[in-house]
This record gives sequence, structure tokens and C-alpha cells, in this order.
Amino acid sequence: MDWLLEQWQWVRHHEELFVWIGSLSLLTLIVSFITVPMVIRRMPHDYFLETSEGTEAIREQHPALRLVFLILKNLLGIVLVAGGLIMFFTPGQGILTLVIGILLMNFPGKRRFEIRLIRLKPLKRAVDWIRRRAGRRPLELPPHQD
Repeated sequence: MDWLLEQWQWVRHHEELFVWIGSLSLLTLIVSFITVPMVIRRMPHDYFLETSEGTEAIREQHPALRLVFLILKNLLGIVLVAGGLIMFFTPGQGILTLVIGILLMNFPGKRRFEIRLIRLKPLKRAVDWIRRRAGRRPLELPPHQD
């Protein structure tokens, strides 16, 4: 019982920390509710295929514009990954936010990792549901190569 009392006193002593954590949680929840469905709806249906039209459009942009886009996209991905991790312990759609953050970032082995993630049935079902509600085609995936 003393341990519980000590913990409660520690929490009361650090109330400001919990206000900040709660505020950050609320902010990431709001950002994820807005950005996650938006990103899923805007993804081309062939995003995971080698011949994606979106990939070609980005390659044809001016190099400086492409670099700015790449930096902003990776920063947004980092924010969403951090928010997704926070939402594992606080209210929010943590897994979906984390996955969208990963999809936005660039790193070695990303493509293979993305495809393995999106093949998870609950995730694929959620993504397809969001796309169906927006009147978009389901995402096409390459054949299994495992």
C-alpha cells in the first residue's frame, strides 16, 4: 500500500508532465484522424507494384522540388511514426498511424517491409475499407515471393 501511495505522490508532483503527455496524445490523435485517411485515399491503387504511376510522376519533377518534397514527406512520416508509437499507450489509431508514417519515410528495405505489413489481414481490411468509402479501388499487391 505504501508503494501505491508513493506512486500517487510522484504523479501529483509531476502533474505538468502528464498534462503535456495528454496534450501531445490529443494532438497526435487529431493529426492522425486527419492525415491517415487522407494519405490512404490519395495512394495510387498500384502503389505497391513496380510500375506505379505515382513513382514516375515524382521522378519527372525538378530536382530541387523533388528534394523539398522528399524532406517534407520524411518529416511527416517521422511525426506519424512517433504519434503511432505514442498511441500504443494512449487513445488513438496507433497501428494505422505508425504504418502510414512508415509508408511515407524512405529507408533501405522499405518496400519489402511495406508489403509484408499491408498483407496483414486486419490492416489490409482497414485500408480497403477507407478506400472503398472514398470510392477508390483497393490496393493491388504483388504476388507472394516468400
